[in-house]
Amino acid sequence: MEEQWWKGELAADIHHTLRMKELQLPVYKARSPQIGMRRYLIDVLTVLSNHCNLYPTSRHLAIYLLDLFMDRYDVTAKQLYIISFACLLLASKFEEKEDKVPKLELFNNLAYMCKVNVVLNKQDLFTIEILLLENFNWNICMPTPAHYIDFYLYVSIEENDLYYGWPTTSPTEVKDFLEKYAYYFLDFSVQDPTFLYFRPSLIAAACVCASRICMQVSPAWTTHLELLTCYSLEHLAQCIEMMLIYYENDINEASNIKKQVTIQHQEQEAVRNLGYQATTQVLFQQPSYHPSTQRSATLSQFQWPVQDLCSAYRESLQQAHRPSSLLVGSTDSSLHSNTALQASPQPSAPALSIQTPFAVQVAFGTECQHCLSTVCGSSYFSDNHSYAAGCFD
Repeated sequence: MEEQWWKGELAADIHHTLRMKELQLPVYKARSPQIGMRRYLIDVLTVLSNHCNLYPTSRHLAIYLLDLFMDRYDVTAKQLYIISFACLLLASKFEEKEDKVPKLELFNNLAYMCKVNVVLNKQDLFTIEILLLENFNWNICMPTPAHYIDFYLYVSIEENDLYYGWPTTSPTEVKDFLEKYAYYFLDFSVQDPTFLYFRPSLIAAACVCASRICMQVSPAWTTHLELLTCYSLEHLAQCIEMMLIYYENDINEASNIKKQVTIQHQEQEAVRNLGYQATTQVLFQQPSYHPSTQRSATLSQFQWPVQDLCSAYRESLQQAHRPSSLLVGSTDSSLHSNTALQASPQPSAPALSIQTPFAVQVAFGTECQHCLSTVCGSSYFSDNHSYAAGCFD
């Protein structure tokens, strides 16, 4: 069908032809044993048509062909998948341009993505297409609500309409919102097979009227729309009521889902806050030990033995470099050294013998302190370095 035919000069004639065609549509009786699979098959066809960027008219025609075929025959579940794909392929060939008709490989790939355990081949698809065409007497020119909706939306907003009780300052913007509402109700109408008892033109007109009611555009149904559609508000009342009930249920369901999501976020936030508080208490609690005391004790353990060994070693070197007369003849120096070692507050240790160049033995303790300590900087263990002042006399 020509794109945007509702804006051309032949729009009224095309609309009249469609209205005449819908009078010849088959009667839907809802006798299919697989009516429970209808919703799932519609979802699969919707995914396929959206992925292929098909017109809404193609999708609605494919669903209508599927409804009529299921209403007449009892087929298996696997055959229903193949029939659904064949209905969409026939509808796209009738409604779309040639370059937009889906290919067989694309159908198989999308079927795999939709987790449909069906692999199509050309022969099977060709056989089903022939079966469908013969079932409909090779006439698939069947109007659906999607064929009327754009024609009615084109005049859905007028300059004298009131939007929330105020004149419409931007009719184009209001019409854009109204179009979204109308297609929302149009998708609702295809989900419930009850709408198949209404004429397609009436469903399209009810979509426009229900959209005006939801957007609080007054009046709900204008004289121009009544003359164009040939339906009064009384004719549309039952269909509009069904649509508004679905709309209210959808809003309540969305509100409940939003509340559940909000509660889950609040619970997760509370758990995170409790975890953060517990971690803060562990990290910032007062320590039960005194680092400074342990540090000083540890330093003293390493500092004193090293100082003693260094002092003793330096003293032995000095004794070795003194004149031999002092070392041999002077007993006071040796006595002074031994007396200092014995007077030391540290416990006595075994004596070590060091051979001097002059064959003189000098004994000293390994862990004794015998000199007055003087403090200066640069130590490995603390900020101060201690050495014995008497060692350099």
